[in-house]
Amino acid sequence: MSAFGRRSGAGSASDGKTMGIPLPPGAAPDGGAQFPPLDAVASENGMGAMERLANRVATSGEAGSSRMDGFDAAVHKIKEQVLPRLLERVDAEAAASLSKTELAEEFRPIIGEVLHELKITLNRREQFALEKVLVDELLGLGPLEELLADPLISDIMVNGPEQTYVERKGKLELAQIQFRDENHLFQIAQRIVSKVGRRVDQTTPLADARLQDGSRVNVIVPPLSLRGTAISIRKFSAKPITLDMMAKGGSMSDAMSTCLKIAGASRFNIVISGGTGSGKTTMLNAISKMIDPGERVLTIEDAAELRLQQPHWLPLETRPPNLEGQGEVNIRDLVKNALRMRPDRIILGEIRGAECFDMLAAMNTGHDGSMCTLHSNSPREALARMENMVMMSDIKVPKEAISRQIADSVDMVIQVKRLRDGSRRVTSITEVIGMEGQVIVTQELFKFEYLDETTEGKIVGEYKAAGLRPYTLDKAKQFGFDQPYLEACL
Repeated sequence: MSAFGRRSGAGSASDGKTMGIPLPPGAAPDGGAQFPPLDAVASENGMGAMERLANRVATSGEAGSSRMDGFDAAVHKIKEQVLPRLLERVDAEAAASLSKTELAEEFRPIIGEVLHELKITLNRREQFALEKVLVDELLGLGPLEELLADPLISDIMVNGPEQTYVERKGKLELAQIQFRDENHLFQIAQRIVSKVGRRVDQTTPLADARLQDGSRVNVIVPPLSLRGTAISIRKFSAKPITLDMMAKGGSMSDAMSTCLKIAGASRFNIVISGGTGSGKTTMLNAISKMIDPGERVLTIEDAAELRLQQPHWLPLETRPPNLEGQGEVNIRDLVKNALRMRPDRIILGEIRGAECFDMLAAMNTGHDGSMCTLHSNSPREALARMENMVMMSDIKVPKEAISRQIADSVDMVIQVKRLRDGSRRVTSITEVIGMEGQVIVTQELFKFEYLDETTEGKIVGEYKAAGLRPYTLDKAKQFGFDQPYLEACL
C-alpha cells in the first residue's frame, strides 16, 4: 500500500495508464474491487446523484394546483347549488348560536327540500357528506375543517384559493381541497382572526391569530400576497408531547431526556434554539411539565399557543394597534409588567428584539427557571443573536456588559432541528459556563452525529454524550438531582 492509499501497480485511469506507465497485460483498468467504477456505485445505490438532479430540474416549475376529484368533487359541486338556496331559508344569527350537531339536525329537512327542488337524488353517504360540508361552511372554516380534523397533518399552508399544501409526517404534499374563489378564502381568514379580536384587510394586511385548540395562524392578504389570501396554520397537537415520547420517537436519547427533565425541575434558565418548524414550542411545552405545581408561571406570546399543565399558570398575549395606530401592547411591555406580578418563572414564546434585555434581567434577578425560544442554527449563534438583539435596541450598553449578562443569566441552550427526512431531533445540548476575556464560554454535553442515510431517505445517526462533568451540577444539587444528572451526562 503506497502513501496515497493505492496498491502499487494498480491502475485507476480509464485509458489503461497510470502516471504514464502502461498497464500489464490482463490488468483491470477500473482499479479493481477497491475502486469500483462510479456507474457501478450509482447502480448499487439506486438512482445516481446526477440523475436525481436532472429529474429535479425537469420537474421544477410544475405548478401544483389543488383539485378535487371523484366523490369529493361531486359533493362540492352539489354544495355550490344548494348553499345559496339554503341561506335564503336560514336565520344566520340563530344558526350561529347552535352547535354543529344541532345545526346539522335543523338543516336535514331543509336540505331535503332544496334537493327536491333541484331534482337531485343523493344516497345516504352523499347526504351526510353534504350536510357536513354545509355546516363547516356556515359555522366552521370551510374546506380547512377536513385538514384540521386529520391528526397526521401538522401544518396547513394555503397559497391562494387554488393551492393548498399540508405537512404530513414531516413531508409536504398537495391537499385535495379547493375554495370557491378569493372572496371565499378571504371570508374564512376574517372569520379566524375576528375570533381573537383582530382584523385583516388592505390597511392591516398581516395578522397573527390562533384557533380554539391553540393552533397558531398567520394570515397575509393582498396587496402583500400576490397569489391571493395566504393562511399558514401550525396545528396544535391534541395529545401533549412529553420528553419520554420524544426519546421513544428517536428525537433524543434517554440520557438527554433525563438531562432535560432535571434542567426543567432544577430551575435552569433555558434557551431553545432552532429553525422554523423545528419543534421549539413543542420542546418548551415538554420541559414545562417538569415545573413544580406550586410555582407561579407567566407565559408571554404574540399569539398564545403554549399549553402548560401547571395549575398556577397565567398566559399573557400581545395586542396589535387599532385603526388609529394606538393601543399596541408588545412583548417588552408585557415582560416589564410581568415582573410586577410576582412570577416564579417567566416563559417567552419567542424573543425577536429588545425584549431580550428584559428577559435576561428577569433571569438574573430572582426568576430562575425562565425559558424562551429564538431562531438560530447553533447554540453559539443563539448567544450571538441575543447579543445583537440587545445591541439593536435603544438600550446603550457596551457589548462586553451584554455578553457578561448573557453568560450570567443563561444556563443551557437546547438546539433542535428538522432534518431533511422530516424528522425533528435535538442536535445539541450545551451549557453556558461563563466569560473568558470577551468571549462567552460554552460546553457541549450532548450532540447528534450524522452517520448514514437509508435507501428510503431516513437519516441514521447517533446521540453522543461528551462525558464531561456538567458545570451546572451545583444548581442541580440544590434540588437533589446531582447524582442522576452526573450519571446521565457521563
